[in-house]
Amino acid sequence: MTVRLAKIVLLACYGLLMALIAFGNVTDYGSNLPFVRHVLAMDTTFGSPGVMWRAIDDPTIQTIAYLAIIATETAAAVVIWWGIVRLLRARRAPAAVFRQAKNVAIAGVTLSLAIWLGGFLAIGGEWFAMWQSDTWNGAESAGRFLLAGGIVLLFLNQPDPDL
Repeated sequence: MTVRLAKIVLLACYGLLMALIAFGNVTDYGSNLPFVRHVLAMDTTFGSPGVMWRAIDDPTIQTIAYLAIIATETAAAVVIWWGIVRLLRARRAPAAVFRQAKNVAIAGVTLSLAIWLGGFLAIGGEWFAMWQSDTWNGAESAGRFLLAGGIVLLFLNQPDPDL
């Protein structure tokens, strides 16, 4: 029972992190919009002609990208919390039932990892050369979130014996 509760607690901590990230972007919309705009515009990178053709200067597309980030963060947080409820309900159930209850939480954490790894590190960091910017580089933050979510996902996926 202790290991199951530990999994639920760590998942809840990560769910809280995701909820706070989404909440912050919704309630303080203007704080991170410049970040997304600068990353997509690539206006603080080295300016190499070999990559500058990738830049997106259109404010409408930049806003759509930001809204997509917020929507995905929000969806991940909601799915993680739905998974937490399922795990709490199954915490005393046989191992097979508890394992099945993990599916929603696994989906939520995986969605969040797709944001950090696919969205921020791959697309933002490499495609839009975010790593070149001293001012608008979110790779370190994305790496922290990826590490936290990855640890939770690995722990959550460990087998659970019957109680």
